[in-house]
Amino acid sequence: MRGLLASSIGVTCAVALALPLTPPATAAPATRTALTAPATRTAPAPSTPPASSGPPTTRAVDPPELPGSTQSLPLTPLTRDRDRTTDRDRTTGSDRTLAPTADQGVTRREVAHFSMVGVVWDDQDATLHGRVQVRARATNTGVWSGWQDLETHNDDAPDPSSTEHTSDQVRGATAPLWVGDSNAVEARVRAERTDRTEETARGTRTVETATPLPSGLHLELIDPGKAPPTPPLSDARAAPAPQAARPARPARPARPAESAESRGSTESTGSVESAEATQTAVANADLALPGATEIAALTHAETERELLTLRGKQLTDAQRVKPYIGDRPRIVTRRGWGADERLRERRFVYTGKVKAAFVHHSATGNGYTCAQSPSVIRGIYRYHVKSLRWRDIGYNFLIDKCGSIYEGRAGGVAKAVLGAHTLGFNTNSMGIAVLGSFGTAKPSAAALKAISRLTAWKLGLYGANPRGKTYLKSGGGNLYRKGKNVRLNVISGHRDGFATECPGRQLYGKLGTTRATAARYQGR
Repeated sequence: MRGLLASSIGVTCAVALALPLTPPATAAPATRTALTAPATRTAPAPSTPPASSGPPTTRAVDPPELPGSTQSLPLTPLTRDRDRTTDRDRTTGSDRTLAPTADQGVTRREVAHFSMVGVVWDDQDATLHGRVQVRARATNTGVWSGWQDLETHNDDAPDPSSTEHTSDQVRGATAPLWVGDSNAVEARVRAERTDRTEETARGTRTVETATPLPSGLHLELIDPGKAPPTPPLSDARAAPAPQAARPARPARPARPAESAESRGSTESTGSVESAEATQTAVANADLALPGATEIAALTHAETERELLTLRGKQLTDAQRVKPYIGDRPRIVTRRGWGADERLRERRFVYTGKVKAAFVHHSATGNGYTCAQSPSVIRGIYRYHVKSLRWRDIGYNFLIDKCGSIYEGRAGGVAKAVLGAHTLGFNTNSMGIAVLGSFGTAKPSAAALKAISRLTAWKLGLYGANPRGKTYLKSGGGNLYRKGKNVRLNVISGHRDGFATECPGRQLYGKLGTTRATAARYQGR
């Protein structure tokens, strides 16, 4: 996924010199910080914990040189009043025998600062049947929030057959929830209950049964940290021209189609920035100069010229004469939202093309401001990599309520980067997550317009009609068996490929209009 016009030959050559001549060994998958890892520092326990706090807990916090941190707290069984082993059935009026409690949680306690929370468990394929709730204490006011639900069916995930999924370190998880800057937390997981009727000598009785919860439940508390400072460009690189004012000029030819995995150097280059950050910038070198915090919007004429340069060999004669593509929108780069490139796995993985776009909501809640959007994205990124142990953030793009578009998974915004967003349908597709929860809340007009603009451009690079249909082969899931060719809308909701509520009823209901608008932007 790349875009605009290339930098000057001198800058391009300087960037090329920063790339390794030979690829290193495959980087090991990211691992979640162990609770007792010796390399971590332990946050000090509060001097006067609240009366309802549990026992002191050692919390692992990432080394201070990394922006942000993740605290991982094990969930423990929650007790029920010993004397309350029966309950009055509201329907029949008879006594109901209660199952031994299977609920787990974290008792109210003070912790190091965090802004996002989620729950993870050992088996990525296990489903949590129950209700997960958290409450947090705001740092600035000291006021506790009410109980908030976490979406338990988090079906944004790598495909079952991918190496990212088959790793024995990958975790199951809820969706993360943005709670704002907080310094105390409480959590509870209530297992799903079912009732069955039993015959006894005295008649019938109702017995409650609790569904077992997944093993290894942990509460993840994420501090997204501040964006790392942008290092000055080295002498070999020219500072990027102002994005909006940069004139159009022919882009250099794109590298061959997404045929292999490119890898970044693991060796120190003596550069002012990490090799991973250089690698990420190079992936977008046909769109913006290294160090750019955004990829500028293009006019329609500039976008058409860029299309011919980037994908001219793949276009038919008719597409060269009349390309259907929307103007390239402004996109905030990973550097722009403050991605710490050292967290992700170094290699990029590509698929053949982009035939469809799946629209998601992040389910992180709507209580964020647009100024906080980069922090929310850094929190999701850290959650996906450090807590779930994916190679990178799962979505290819993210959009906030103000309509800003953000680069997601690294590898180049104009390329067919393999994501981890729609279990079973990540190949030959892209995932777009709108920050927020849209079961009952309506998405903003700005966010809907951004979806249309982004899909009109990105799908246009690959000749896809936003109002059309396409076939994708299922990688396996709960709606379609592995290997089945499934006919889908070119712009689909997550629920079209997997049985889930995502992207929420309110956002899903707007996709028809989004398709029509995107097609109009393409000139159809």
